[in-house]
Amino acid sequence: MLYEKSLVYVMMTIPSPTEIFICIFAVLNYLYVSVLCCSWVVIIFRHREKKIANYCLAFPFDETRRNASPKSLMPVILYDMRGLKMTELKKRDSNYSAFGRWITYRAEIKIMDCTIRDGGLMNKHQFSDDFIKAVYSAAVDGGIDYLELGYKASKKIFAPDQFGAWKFCDEEDIRRIVGENDTDLKLSVMADTERTDYHNDILPREQSVVDMIRVATYIHQIPTALDIVKDAHNKGYETSINVMAVSTVPEKELDEALELIAQSEVDIIYLVDSFGSLYSEQIQYLMGKYLRYSNSAGKQIGIHAHNNQQLAFANTIEALILGANILDGSMAGLGRGAGNCATESLLGFLHNPKFRLRPVLKCIQEHIEPLREELRWGYDIPYMITGLMNRHPRSAIEFNQTDDRGDYTKFFDMIVDMD
Repeated sequence: MLYEKSLVYVMMTIPSPTEIFICIFAVLNYLYVSVLCCSWVVIIFRHREKKIANYCLAFPFDETRRNASPKSLMPVILYDMRGLKMTELKKRDSNYSAFGRWITYRAEIKIMDCTIRDGGLMNKHQFSDDFIKAVYSAAVDGGIDYLELGYKASKKIFAPDQFGAWKFCDEEDIRRIVGENDTDLKLSVMADTERTDYHNDILPREQSVVDMIRVATYIHQIPTALDIVKDAHNKGYETSINVMAVSTVPEKELDEALELIAQSEVDIIYLVDSFGSLYSEQIQYLMGKYLRYSNSAGKQIGIHAHNNQQLAFANTIEALILGANILDGSMAGLGRGAGNCATESLLGFLHNPKFRLRPVLKCIQEHIEPLREELRWGYDIPYMITGLMNRHPRSAIEFNQTDDRGDYTKFFDMIVDMD
């Protein structure tokens, strides 16, 4: 299956004669496809009985290896399906099985919890202090790496009396919850391009308990977004850039944007499925593209997925396997519309002992689930329809607030008529 400059072979477990032949064919074909400038050849091995992928061999290729010796064509990176990177393929014997690789972890994988920020899109960020403290405490006790508190929105654009404190994330409001944040948890806020007075509202890092500024941008806003990144970087913050609605971006424009981003000061480049419309094949394709730009510039890749088609968790794991190290989630999936990848699912999937599931489950039970009837986030047919049609979910959110909520065919016909 060829995706631009990436080629993936799916095979069964060796060493049957047929499988050995396939492996030889794959290596020979690797020599052939290298002429086509393929950047990676990945051989995914599957367990014959369980029908699940156990590990994959990644063959990197670039211009400097076009005339590489046969020895240098040996697989150099091994990932299991939980994202564990291994440097060599161990010999199969009675004491070693593929299942053993499922009990360890890749230490560089980090979780960014977006419960407060993305969930705030469903209630204008009007959470109580008790709710914010509960999520913060759960993130600390759960060993989560980053907690995103909300936006750094401009009060010249958004009236403070119409939104909660977490639309603006003033320093005094943050400190009211976390104090000096004397924990291992890092705090993040999001600057929405052209909706933030970043020169004035983002303090120098030494005056703030915030650790990271995440910059959200549409493709046409890239120059301004990069200026926000530069400003935050110069003030001492970690930074990320989240190119939104990537499923609608023309290929040429995305390539140009990624080239500019790779040359910037940003630390993390996010693959963002804003509309919950992407499938695993598209995640594979886009990850290949993002990695080509990020690897050469020493950047990391993050993944932020929405759950319109109930693929947020699957797509997040797909991105993890392919090399994303920063995984976004929210507790109980709380987020705009269909919500996000569930943080608790990520905690359950990853095996890093620093992660603890129970504190997050307690927070969901006592503080998040009681809000479900009011906020009405999560998978729903109207959100599925907007995901299928690659549309912003605002029309589904508005429809679900009317007396017609539940009339799925009416919403479907309405959306089709918009085309």
